[in-house]
Amino acid sequence: MFDYLIGLSRPIKRTITLAIDIVIIGIAYFGAFALRYDSNHTLYSAPHWLVFVILLPVTLLVFIRLGLYRAVLRFITTRILITVLIGTLVSSVFLLLTAYMLQVFLPRSIPILYFILLTVAIAGVRLLFKALITLDRDDKDNVIIYGAGYSGRQLLTALNQMQSYSAVAFVDDDRKLQKAVLHGIRVYSPDALPRLIEKHQVQKILLAIPSAPGSVRKKIINTLAPLSCEVLSVPGMEDIITGKAQLTTLNRVSIDDLLGREAVKPVSALLSANISGKVVMVTGAGGSIGSELCRQIILQAPQALVLFELNEFGLYSIESELRAWAQKNQADIRIMPILGSVQNRDYLFEVMRAFKVETIYHAAAYKHVPLVEYNVVEGVRNNIFGTLNSALAAIDAGVETFVLISTDKAVRPTNTMGTTKRVAELVLQALAEKQSATRFCMVRFGNVLGSSGSVVPLFTRQIQQGGPITLTHPEITRYFMTIPEASQLVIQAGAMGKGGDVFVLDMGESVKIIDLARRMIQLSGLTEKNRHNENGDIEIKISGLRPGEKLYEELLIGNNVQKTTHPRIMTAQENRLEWDVLATELDKLNTACRHYDVAQIHAILLSLPAGFTPVSDICDLTWRKRHCG
Repeated sequence: MFDYLIGLSRPIKRTITLAIDIVIIGIAYFGAFALRYDSNHTLYSAPHWLVFVILLPVTLLVFIRLGLYRAVLRFITTRILITVLIGTLVSSVFLLLTAYMLQVFLPRSIPILYFILLTVAIAGVRLLFKALITLDRDDKDNVIIYGAGYSGRQLLTALNQMQSYSAVAFVDDDRKLQKAVLHGIRVYSPDALPRLIEKHQVQKILLAIPSAPGSVRKKIINTLAPLSCEVLSVPGMEDIITGKAQLTTLNRVSIDDLLGREAVKPVSALLSANISGKVVMVTGAGGSIGSELCRQIILQAPQALVLFELNEFGLYSIESELRAWAQKNQADIRIMPILGSVQNRDYLFEVMRAFKVETIYHAAAYKHVPLVEYNVVEGVRNNIFGTLNSALAAIDAGVETFVLISTDKAVRPTNTMGTTKRVAELVLQALAEKQSATRFCMVRFGNVLGSSGSVVPLFTRQIQQGGPITLTHPEITRYFMTIPEASQLVIQAGAMGKGGDVFVLDMGESVKIIDLARRMIQLSGLTEKNRHNENGDIEIKISGLRPGEKLYEELLIGNNVQKTTHPRIMTAQENRLEWDVLATELDKLNTACRHYDVAQIHAILLSLPAGFTPVSDICDLTWRKRHCG
């Protein structure tokens, strides 16, 4: 019956509410006389019935004008008391005036008793109805809101309009808020979390502290992780304000929160120096780093943006996104999607010359360590000669600035990918000394969260599939940074370069990957399955290091590092090679690539001052098939 009433249409429910209020007004009116005289003789008094007949429609009209019947009963709050008080007060005053105008005797206590009875009944019926709905929440998940500030209170209001969650408590670190009751929900200390979770069988904790610093969020998340509850987070205030997300958009706790890395506000002058009003080109524009570079570049109002990409779908995706942004923001920026390979020097030159490119961000590269180990020739062609072709074309086309996106794997590399990136750095360093028309610099950093090769999306998929999480080694560590932060720092570092500079981004503390995996399991509300917990949910399996993979990554070869004007950007003084010497070795390397002589390629890479110390034999699949059967 209760569910049937809830399912009725809005007009029918309003009619029912109106009918109930007619009865309530009558009970309040005649009840006031009954209380005053302890008798019902006034029920038969014609003048008093006339007063009631006039009072009833006027009171209903007042309630209608105050919006009392527009409120959805299941979503009302105690604020409705104010509306009810205003309505019943107006009705009581009108009762007094009507009796006076009609010369009907009315004891002074009658309007007061009427006001009290009407207020209690009108408000009470509505709050009772809401309470009955609130009690009927068997299909809702009990949740705790962490954060009793503005966002937490707004989240509670939003949850009250949803069918999936029922908030049972607030939790907040602020002692001034603890023990307070907000919208009927009590605020507790974080120490009460285990008891609250057990008492209310809570499965989810909603983190409503979008404006908290990264270090604070990290501390709180570390506290919540062992509780075996899924932790969901409301979006940041910036995303809410800009419309990118709503307050009710609950996401899993991001890895940025786990790392607790504080964002440093970018230097506007550095961001715009090589971009504003200029023609900018991004190679590898459809990749993880390349596409984010494009998003950051377009914010700095370039004259034109050339998207150079080999992958057709990747190029289509980023071009569509940027065009939509430009149209929405009425930005007069030419966007040119160019399909092409960085291994084609002549085409690169034609593109740069045709569009009069002034700044290039070279992000095109093969970055997946095992895949490059299995495809050595293409890795060398794309990463070394792709960079060489892009750089030489830039010089010929009169490009002002050329920024290479490098990697921490270029430092004392143990794999082909890292070695090719270090040789690419040597190429730019040598060209920087050979000429002065184009300013070359390179920016070296570690893993970026959410990139195509990152472990984070892999772990997320594996957890969603019920495990296991696959890890190559229990002691492996990596540096992490968000893609937007890395892209902004790349742009700023590029503006600092004088020629041949190697910039290193401050990646913070290295992260033990197995600890990251365990935290991701815990924050999903699950437990790790191991020999100590046979009934756990997700197992972590160690698969062994992959070809060319290192346990630890480094950002510097030597200790010759200097600070810059930016707190997150350093400059490194690395070994260089004269262009004439390097050019001879590159010719040998090119010949070896044309002949698919992987052994010779391996030998040349070892002879170069790139610090290559391979940890595995030649893994190139084609070469092994031909030579090893």
